[in-house]
Amino acid sequence: MKNNIRIKFVERLDLGELATFVPNKDKPIHNWFHFKEGFSRDLVAYILNKHLNEKKITVLDPFTGVGTTPLTCREIGIPSIGIEVNPLFHFIANAKTRIYNPNNLRRWIEWISKQKYRPVDTSNIHPLVKKAFNIHNLRDILFFKKIISSVEDEEARTFLLMGLINAASKVTYAYKDGAIIRFRPKPTPPFRKIYLRTLRKMIRDIERVELKPVDTTIYLGDARKMDMIDDESIDLIITSPPYLNKIEYTKVYEIETRLFLGENKVIPLRSYIGLITRKHYPELPIDTTDMPKSAQAYFHDLWQVIKELNRVMKDDAYAYIVVAEGLYRDRKIPVDEILAEMAIKEGFRKAEIWIVNKRIVTIERTIKLGTARESIIRIVK
Repeated sequence: MKNNIRIKFVERLDLGELATFVPNKDKPIHNWFHFKEGFSRDLVAYILNKHLNEKKITVLDPFTGVGTTPLTCREIGIPSIGIEVNPLFHFIANAKTRIYNPNNLRRWIEWISKQKYRPVDTSNIHPLVKKAFNIHNLRDILFFKKIISSVEDEEARTFLLMGLINAASKVTYAYKDGAIIRFRPKPTPPFRKIYLRTLRKMIRDIERVELKPVDTTIYLGDARKMDMIDDESIDLIITSPPYLNKIEYTKVYEIETRLFLGENKVIPLRSYIGLITRKHYPELPIDTTDMPKSAQAYFHDLWQVIKELNRVMKDDAYAYIVVAEGLYRDRKIPVDEILAEMAIKEGFRKAEIWIVNKRIVTIERTIKLGTARESIIRIVK
């Protein structure tokens, strides 16, 4: 690909770990759900700090995931908007960014701790979910889920279900190996004990982190058509779209989705950006004719997203987009360069690529395909 002269490359390997979810494992509230495909609170804070001296800003994350960007904004006191197409992630992001009343929640924890187990029907539970837990813990999870569904206090119901999702991850046999779910049977503690301990730890997190009462809205929607966002209303974007040819999020998180949101919530979400599929793709500002069909679909989707970003961003607004190169058996696709070029052709003034990681990519654990870089694209309208 021929680089546009306005695209500058900068090596920023110091930001490499921040572009991963790893630093969040020790961060209160951020660690309520491990989303290994996400980036860190520290990366969001680093970017926000570069813009805090400016006038009041509104931040957008059109690929919100489990809420790292809006949660960090709320900690710092910056209004934010999120958009997330996956119902499971949308729920988690809303649960994490909510301002809770700890005293109210303590009463509900006391209430739920006194609920005596009653038999639940597991006959209609999906085989994948059954495989993920020992039968005793699965029955406890289903029992508490049923109890929670009867809670009329919306704050308490959200918190208790978020805690259930959190605690279930501590007793599951399942683990995520790249794009594959694998199972490792192992001794696990009784779920009830883990659940109550998790809820009390979450209360401590809430008391440790002061979330500011700024506007924070997370929509269930498609980043390619952000009708809920006004023209020229956004000052800063911090986001990361799905990586090319990497992970089908619906499949990787199928157990959690089926268990906590129900069978009807497992939508056939493809690995690209949104829900709408197409057989033909209109002409793009870059040539994709010799690319695999998945790459053509990917860049078509992101072209729609870039056009929407241009519409909603104010003049002189910045966008930071975390991406990675796509690696196929026969080629490497420089996603960062292509997206930066598309942004320039859409009318953005400047594009800069920060190279933050260089990763060895393999398939079937032993076949090395090559090294793929992970980057942050910084574009200015």
